[in-house]
Amino acid sequence: MLDRRLFAYRNDLAEAALEGRVEAGRFTLGEPARIAAPTVPLRPRPEESAGIDTELLLGEAVSVFDRKEGWAWVKAAADGYVGYLPEAVLSAPLTPTHHVVAARTFIYPGPDLRLPGGRAISMGSRLTISGEAETRGTRYVLLAEGGAVIASHCLPIGQFPSNDPLEIAVRFLETPYLWGGRSGFGIDCSGLVQMAMAMTGRAIPRDSDMQHAFFTQEIERAALRRGDLVFWKGHVGLMEDAETLLHANGHTMTVARENFDAAVERIGWLYAQPTAYRRPQL
Repeated sequence: MLDRRLFAYRNDLAEAALEGRVEAGRFTLGEPARIAAPTVPLRPRPEESAGIDTELLLGEAVSVFDRKEGWAWVKAAADGYVGYLPEAVLSAPLTPTHHVVAARTFIYPGPDLRLPGGRAISMGSRLTISGEAETRGTRYVLLAEGGAVIASHCLPIGQFPSNDPLEIAVRFLETPYLWGGRSGFGIDCSGLVQMAMAMTGRAIPRDSDMQHAFFTQEIERAALRRGDLVFWKGHVGLMEDAETLLHANGHTMTVARENFDAAVERIGWLYAQPTAYRRPQL
C-alpha cells in the first residue's frame, strides 16, 4: 500500500502521477499555491481535532488537489508531504528569492525595528525580495508584498549559512519540543534533522522512519562521531561529538544536549535500544 503521507490518493481523487497505480474517480495535476502564514499544521484529515503530521512554513510551495468546506488537500513541494490545511492560509504562487537562515526573525511593517506589529517567522521561511533599505545603520530587505526583514537573517535561495548540520542544529537549543513541528517556535526530532540538513543544502525526507530508510551507511556504535545519526523506533538524534547527543525530545520537551550513554539508558528503560547508527554522506 502506498504511504498516504507521500502519495495523494482518495477514492474520488488522486494526483496525476498515480494514474495507473491507484483507482480514483479522477486524477489531477493540482494547482500551485504557497503558504501565506508563518507556520501551518498539516493534518491527515480536514479536521481541527486531527493530529499534526508536520508543518509548512511561510512562502513554501504546495500543489492543491482539492478545496472543500474551508480546507485544502495539498502536497508540499519541499518534501512531498501530503495532508490538509485551512484554505485561508494559501495565496497565489510567488517565486521566492531568499530564505530565512536565522532560527527566528520578524517581518516588520517597514524597514525599522522600532515599528510595532512585527510578525515572527522561522528559519526556512521563503521570501520574495523587491529591494533593500537601511535605517540607523541596520540593513533590511523589502518584501514584494510589503514589510521588511533584517537583511543578515536571510540569504538568497541556493546559498546556505553552513556546511555543518550540527552548526545549524545547535541554533535550536532550548526550542520547545512540538510533535509535528519543524520551525524555530517548536520542533520535533525528525524536524530538527530535516532542518539542519536543509540549511546546509541537503533535502531529506520528513519523518524518522523515512530518514532511517534514506540514510543507508551503517556504522557501529563505537564509531560514532560528529554529524552521525542515531535512530530509535520513532525517534532520531544527531551526534554533536562522540559522546553528546543533540535531539528534540519529549523528556526535556526541548531541543537539548544529552550524554549519549545516559540517553541510551534512559530511553531503553522506557522503550528500546537504538535501531540503527547511520553516517550521512555530506
